[in-house]
Amino acid sequence: MESAQITLASIGDGVACSDSKGNLTFLNRVAEELTCWSHQEALGRPMSEVLEFRDASSHEIAFGQDYPLHLPSNAVLVRRDGVEISVEGSVSPVHHGKGQPEGAVIIFRDVTIMRAMILQIAHAAQHDFLTDLPNRMLLVERINQVIFSARRHSRRVGLLFVDLDGFKNINDTLGHSAGDRLLQSISSRLVEGVRGSDTVSRQGGDEFIVLLSELAHDEDAALTARRLLRAIAQQHRIEEHEVYITASIGISVYPDDGLDAETLITNADAAMYDAKKEGPQGFQFFRPAMNLRVMERQSIEEDLTHAAERHELSLHYQPRVNLKSGEITGAEALLRWTHPTRGQVSPAEFIPVAEKCGLILPIGRWVLHEACRQIRAWADAGLFLSTISVNISPVEFRHESFLEGVRSILSETGLHPGALELELTETALMKDPDTTEPTLKTLRELGVQVAVDGFGTGYSSLSNLRTFCIDCLKIDQAFVRQIDASIADPTVVNTIIAMGRSLNLRVIAEGVETREELEFLRNQECEEAQGYYFSRAVASTAVRRETFARDSGDRSSTFPRMNASRKDYTSSGRVVFGDHSPAPPIPAAETGNGLL
Repeated sequence: MESAQITLASIGDGVACSDSKGNLTFLNRVAEELTCWSHQEALGRPMSEVLEFRDASSHEIAFGQDYPLHLPSNAVLVRRDGVEISVEGSVSPVHHGKGQPEGAVIIFRDVTIMRAMILQIAHAAQHDFLTDLPNRMLLVERINQVIFSARRHSRRVGLLFVDLDGFKNINDTLGHSAGDRLLQSISSRLVEGVRGSDTVSRQGGDEFIVLLSELAHDEDAALTARRLLRAIAQQHRIEEHEVYITASIGISVYPDDGLDAETLITNADAAMYDAKKEGPQGFQFFRPAMNLRVMERQSIEEDLTHAAERHELSLHYQPRVNLKSGEITGAEALLRWTHPTRGQVSPAEFIPVAEKCGLILPIGRWVLHEACRQIRAWADAGLFLSTISVNISPVEFRHESFLEGVRSILSETGLHPGALELELTETALMKDPDTTEPTLKTLRELGVQVAVDGFGTGYSSLSNLRTFCIDCLKIDQAFVRQIDASIADPTVVNTIIAMGRSLNLRVIAEGVETREELEFLRNQECEEAQGYYFSRAVASTAVRRETFARDSGDRSSTFPRMNASRKDYTSSGRVVFGDHSPAPPIPAAETGNGLL
């Protein structure tokens, strides 16, 4: 018996023994610590007085069965001082030799910390770490619960898909910490703007979903949307900043717009995209036609994911022409996607999808690498172009690995940095001038040229143009279209050309299609141009070197189309794009300038 007592006292769990009447006969040291009863004080007392076990609902747990059992998973022990601790354990009867019960033994342990950790992990798995709102997993569960109830009682349910307008600007200008604070502020306002029975969920990024558990009328969803839009648009105090932001909301309603959670979310998302097209601070109800666009966008995203590995992507090249000499001074690389069933997919369709889902980063790297590789290959074959232009998405330009990617590609392809020109839109450059400037400075130090694409359509200031390390302005084709022979002074085009000249920047006109446009640009001393008047973009295999005959007349008085008759030129070796006329050859002295 003494040996048994020593053994029980040494066990790391709490151990308590009772006699056949249920009175306590033994407590080991751990049990004393857990119950706050000493062995001497507890001896002879009813077991239920010393070991007061309850479940989480405060119901007392009774024992006395003649077989072993485990404490419930939510069992708590009420200590002598009234503090409750979570426990787990088991109760077993003790029999004497004739099989009759002569008492019981309870073994138990403190699992308060472990149970709290389990609850914490479970909560984290179902809630957003930043806002503590339900995440998508918990939201879907709640939507299905609400739909089940609505189906039984013939009720309607609303779903609001909320997307912030221009949130990336906040991150870019104030930093990610301020952006996180803003999301927390918006989360609070969304929760305050709905009923306690509704659910506000963060989907990630700047997207939220509001589940309206019961609608009397669809207009109730519209009223809630208006209320939330007003709440979001009010001033947010973020550190020392006064921040203003708007949102767009898409609305879907059960059962009209879907019978399950995923369908309702998808359709509300589609409606939100339509709301964004109408401008900020608006909302739209889902319409069936939207679903076709959503499915199309999802299909494009899925197919685009594998487009590169399936060799469906390719680059075409459009020549850029010096308006004085007629020389092809370079080419712009333009991305093409040939889908096995869709055929040619317009960049206007797939580029926005690629930017939205992040595919623009690997695709953009492939484009840059392929363009650099191609101009290097042309040079090795005796086809010399001074520069290759590549469009850079704002998503790429802002990415942390952008500069390292440029360095790596130049190293891998062996291309001299001076032969590479990166085209960035005016809007992309001006989105965050403070971070744009050092990136442009680094590109300048590398020797890479930078052109402002679509100049005149954004909001550049003259001071920024003077500060930024840029080399070229490209006049947007929308302004070139306005050129008319009967108008002596199209102000925008003249202003851009004059501005470029004053800043010592090259000026290139895009989208030149007519003789009148060409002559006007030449008279205004615009340096370079590109467009269908000279050549469409062609595959790399259509670029070659040929010999032609040149007109002996004054070249300044006649500027033939790039697809003019070959007899217009005297014999000379030139680079040719497709079936179009070539530019004069690059002098031998220029081909050895180390750019390639």
